[in-house]
Amino acid sequence: MSKLSEPLKALINAAHARPHTTPAPRNITSVYQRVATDAAAKKVGLSAWLCASTAATMTLNSPDSLLSLYTLASSPSHQAFSQSSSDSTHALWTAELMRETGLKCIGFNGVPRTINMLNAFHSGLPKPIQSALAERKPRRNLSTRNLDATLERGKGLWSSIYRGFDEKLVAKLGQSHPDLPVHIIESEYGALFSDPPSDSTASIPNVGRVLTSIVAVACLRAQTGVGPQVLSHVFGLRKAFSDGTAEDESEVQGGKWLAGDEGSGWLLRVVDEIVGAIGEGRGGTFAPGFGEWKERAKL
Repeated sequence: MSKLSEPLKALINAAHARPHTTPAPRNITSVYQRVATDAAAKKVGLSAWLCASTAATMTLNSPDSLLSLYTLASSPSHQAFSQSSSDSTHALWTAELMRETGLKCIGFNGVPRTINMLNAFHSGLPKPIQSALAERKPRRNLSTRNLDATLERGKGLWSSIYRGFDEKLVAKLGQSHPDLPVHIIESEYGALFSDPPSDSTASIPNVGRVLTSIVAVACLRAQTGVGPQVLSHVFGLRKAFSDGTAEDESEVQGGKWLAGDEGSGWLLRVVDEIVGAIGEGRGGTFAPGFGEWKERAKL
């Protein structure tokens, strides 16, 4: 295979294309601390604000910021909120919750930045945590034994989030492309967003029904340009409590409040604060660099 020319490599890595991850701003830990402090004042638990902050940071493509968030959330001061028995189990629980959240970000942000973010996150974790995570086995393998159950989970989650509009939305998506609703419901909602049965030998924290809606709102708000989807998932969070699906999982502290007008507004503002800090007022990295470059070229 022939090598790439130097001009082509230079074009791939051109500054205006912003080919690299986003650096962590110097004040990012204080931003996350403000979120944590405000969440505690509003009785929003660790899992809720951590999943929201993780999802927003994943969307902004800032691995160093994600590690700063981990350092804060895994500190002993937050141990009681994870119901962990020791500092070491709390640190592991935090890492697992954050990477489970990161995995689900694939459905909102795409595979490439999720790969980069999770790779960098793992590399920056303490060695004992890396070793403990290495013992975990895949949970989402599809087989003839679990395929029907996975499809049913996907349909159930889809119906819960879009209740009242679920069938109409499937028909509308199918007009765009017949396989669009098939992929979304079976591959995203079934195989990714819905949690597989837990392994009784490992206490892996699930990003369940309520937290998945929180992750969706955070990712989409940080991504920008997808207001209708943000609206849908704000309603989706609300429906978790109105249809009773929130009662089928462990309570998410503050989840019901976040599903109301005041709480949803707080959630959106938290994401806006993280975006403002990491983006340094320029927003996220879903191609804003090209617009800036074109404007500069006109001068």
